[in-house]
Order: sequence, then C-alpha cells, then structure tokens
Amino acid sequence: MLDHLIRGATVVDGTGGPSYPADLGIRDGRIAVIAEPGTLTEEAVTTEDATGLVLAPGFVDPHTHYDAQLFWDPYATPSMNHGVTTVAGGNCGFTLAPLHPGRPEDADYTRRMMSRVEGMALKALEEGVDWTWSSFREYLDALEGRIAVNAGFMVGHCALRRHVMGADAIGGQPTPEQLDAMLALFHDAMDAGAWGLSTTQSATHSDGDGQPVASRHALPEELLALSRAVGEHEGTQLEAIVAGCLDQFADEEIELLVDMTATAGRPLNWNVLTIDAAVPERVPRQLVPSERARRAGGRIVALTMPILTPMNMSLGTFCALNLIPGWGDILALPVPERIERLRDAGTRAEMLRRADSKEAGVFRRLADFGRYVIGDTYSAANEGLTGRVVRDIAAERGLDPFHCLVEICAADELRTVLWPMPTDNDPGSWALRRETWEHEDVMLGGSDAGAHLDRMCGAPYTTRFIGDCLRGRRLVPLERAVKMLTDDPARLFGLRERGRIEEGFHADLVLFDPERIDAGPATLVHDLPGDSPRLDSRAIGIVSVRVNGVETLRDDKVTGAVPGTVLRSGRDTRTVSTV
Repeated sequence: MLDHLIRGATVVDGTGGPSYPADLGIRDGRIAVIAEPGTLTEEAVTTEDATGLVLAPGFVDPHTHYDAQLFWDPYATPSMNHGVTTVAGGNCGFTLAPLHPGRPEDADYTRRMMSRVEGMALKALEEGVDWTWSSFREYLDALEGRIAVNAGFMVGHCALRRHVMGADAIGGQPTPEQLDAMLALFHDAMDAGAWGLSTTQSATHSDGDGQPVASRHALPEELLALSRAVGEHEGTQLEAIVAGCLDQFADEEIELLVDMTATAGRPLNWNVLTIDAAVPERVPRQLVPSERARRAGGRIVALTMPILTPMNMSLGTFCALNLIPGWGDILALPVPERIERLRDAGTRAEMLRRADSKEAGVFRRLADFGRYVIGDTYSAANEGLTGRVVRDIAAERGLDPFHCLVEICAADELRTVLWPMPTDNDPGSWALRRETWEHEDVMLGGSDAGAHLDRMCGAPYTTRFIGDCLRGRRLVPLERAVKMLTDDPARLFGLRERGRIEEGFHADLVLFDPERIDAGPATLVHDLPGDSPRLDSRAIGIVSVRVNGVETLRDDKVTGAVPGTVLRSGRDTRTVSTV
C-alpha cells in the first residue's frame, strides 16, 4: 500500500525536460511509482487531487545560514514556506562548531561574531540555542531528528582557527603543530559528515570586537592544506568568499581560488555574482576563475540571485552602509555624536566622495540617496513621509538628497528605516542576467536565508523567480527554472537521489498553483527568541511541501512534522568530478 497518492499533477521533474501529467505514489519516504493519470490501482492511505497544479522536486538552497535558527525554528521559515526542502549551511567560514570544551568563553565570542557579521539577533542566539556541543559531530547530532528540512553543513574556517589557536586566531599564524591540530580537527568534522570547508577573506567580515574574523588572517599555505584535506573525503565541497566577490576579483584572488579547487579536486562555489548592465565588465571578470579552474583540473561556480532582494538600511544600526569605505567609523559613533558629524557639510561631502569612489566597489550603488524610499518613521516631524522618495522630499525642502536624508533620520534619532531602490532593474540588466545564467559555472543561489534577518529576506527567491518566469518577464521556461532550483544545486553538491522526480528518489516535493505562485512583500515580525525582529515573506500559491515523503507545509502553514535529515557527506553525497 502507498502512503500517499497525488493524482493528476503536472509533473516538472527537475531534468529540464517537458512537463507531463501523472499520478505519483509515495512509500517509505521515497517516490514509489509514477504513472499515467488514472492507471494506478494500488491503494493509498491518503490521496489528493492535484489537477491544475504543478508538482516539482523540492527546491535546494545552496547558500544559507540556518546553523542557529534551526534550533528554535526547525521549519527553516520562510524558506520551507517557499518550497525549499534542502538547505546548505555553514557558509562564509562561519559555523557554531567546533567549540573548545575548555574555553566556555568561545561560545560567547561566536555568538557576538555571528550577530555582527551575519546579522543574527544576539538575544536569539543566547536564548534560542543551548550551546551544549563541542565537536562538529555533536553539533550535527544535536540537530538530528528535530528538523523539518534536509540540511547539510560546511565546516567554518573561523571556528577551526579559534578552537586551535584561541585568541591568537585573530592576527596570528599557526605553528606547524597548530596547523596539524587544525587539520586533525577538520578531519574529525569531515568524518562526522561535514560537507567541506568554508572560508572568508572578505574585508567586510569582522567579529563582535570589530576585528577581522579569524580566517582573514590565514595565508595561502594554510588554505591549501585544508583544501587538500577536503579532497581526502567523499562527497565534499569548498565554499570561499574573498573581497573581490562583491565587485571584481584581483589577480591574486583568482589564483587563490583556482589553487584551492585544483588542490582539493572538488568544486568550489562563491557568492554573490552581481549582474548590472551599467558595469558590463564585471561578469566576464568574475568568470575568469571558472575558466582557469577548468584548465587546472578544478571547478569554480558563481552563485547569483534571480531576483532583486530588497535590503533595508539605517543610519542607526549596522548595515551595508557601514561597509562603505570611510563610513564605518562615523556610523559607529554614539548617536548624538553621529548626528552631529552627519550634519556637518564637510563630513557629508567626504562620505559621498568615498561612497562614489572605485574603492567602494559594489557599494557604490548605495550612494544614490535620491532613490531611497522612506520606510518606518518614529517622530512627529516625519509624519507622512513613509513610502515617499527622498529626491522628492529634498526638492521640496531645497536640500541635496543626502542632506535631506540625514535630517529625516536625525529627527528619528537615526531609527528611520530606509529602502534603496535598485539601480539594476532595467531591461539591459535582466537581459544580461538571462545570458549569464547560460554559463555552465553559474548557478542560482545566494539567499543568505537565516542571516541578516532584520535587513533582508532572500529566502523567497524560489517562488518569486518561478512566478516571474510564468507571468512576468518569462526569461526562462518553467521546466528550466525548476531545474535551476533543484537538480542543478543537487548535482553540484552530489546529493544522492534528490533534486529530481524519479522513481526511487527521496520524496522531497513541492506542489504549487502556477496561476498564483509568488512571494508576498517583506514585512517585519517579532517572532525570534527574545522577541527579536526579522523580515518575513508570505508564500503565495504553495499548496503543499513534502520532505522525505512527509507533509511539512499545507497552504503556507507548517504541519508540525519534522521529517528532515541531517545530510552527511559520503552517506548522503557522492563526490562530484571536477574534470
């Protein structure tokens, strides 16, 4: 007997091939049978009519930071609401394990680092996670049996360094003995099922003390030693972030990434490839590592988002504006002093000069303050400004846009929420995106789901992209769009029997209405531990989500079931060839 039977669905199976009508039966967590509609005679415990609905493999998000959130939210919301059944965590060099058992202060350091660099609420990290593990195996075991999605995790380079070197991980270099200890610790994590190594060399990544995170101090020799260790385990990967990921790679960064993948003999992915027709030289430069890696026997994959993800800003809290060269020190001042400096014409002129300079890289797009939309306000002086564009307000007041924005924020004691309008929403940029997606080493992803919780909400990229393909720009057909969200990332990670609708595969499935599938606007909710805020987005048109055959979501409401698996390298992944 089947556990569940889905009748009359339009199956888009993840291969990119044509859709077809079918009945699909599930048994013991797997797809037991796919048949022409009306031909299945085997009985089922439960049955549903899916006429007019699309049945696709569950979406695979290749870049998340759900490492902490899964402890208080086993449903990985809102990703699961938007059809995601498998998430890859432990990215950018940051993980919650291993932790040194003899240094309980390391947990506090990790919490403060994650709060600063990944935008996770410190209260949520303190109250929502028990922090009882030390080894990576203990961390994975703590999640086993209590999550609704499938989840795999890389080992964060920062945690490895901190465990072995302590405070010397910031600014120091490991002795030969310490490097051996780091490698032994890494092998232990890999034996436990970690997916591989993640690391960062990006200048934007600082810890809770404002210092460059530990992995930024690693020399190439250390990175290559760890990369070599990755290649000694089955079904493993590399993920790396360098400063040039945000704009254009430097020659030495290209050399490092190529050396890492070639040394490991494993794929390496990075994020995020920003595509903008106003900067036509960026995409060719960012794909140079992929071309060189193939010649060297490796593979480098660039992740890029298929939607524009709104990100709110503020002059009062840490956000992307702090990462503009020369802005961080000013925006870190106490609020009264910060307001005083921002109101100084000379200071504003210098800030604008730095924001529009080449050194600002991709952050230059944030410097067009006339294109900002005012969000929430908190003073009588700003009543009626919510939803208005700064350039219009500035014209009324006879001020330049940045000065106008500063005065609005100052009236709210810098609590004003600001929404920059994207500069790359033009037809040329969308045409360039469609062209870039054709490249064999470009993949959709980079949501950062689970991180930057009160600043951005990238998790809905799956539903918003499919809705756009069906009823919006129609840049790619539905069958290809589904493949880009399912089979492509599943194959990159070497996931065993996932990513497609095929008999014998795990029954990770999403059932949706093609006439309605979309994502609602991002809204601020206070549902994290400690009543901390985050941005959420309602899924539209998602009828059902199943993980390993068990329904976890019906009509955008979680069922309470937790059938997800902690995916472990080797057992749940196979080695992906780079040649």
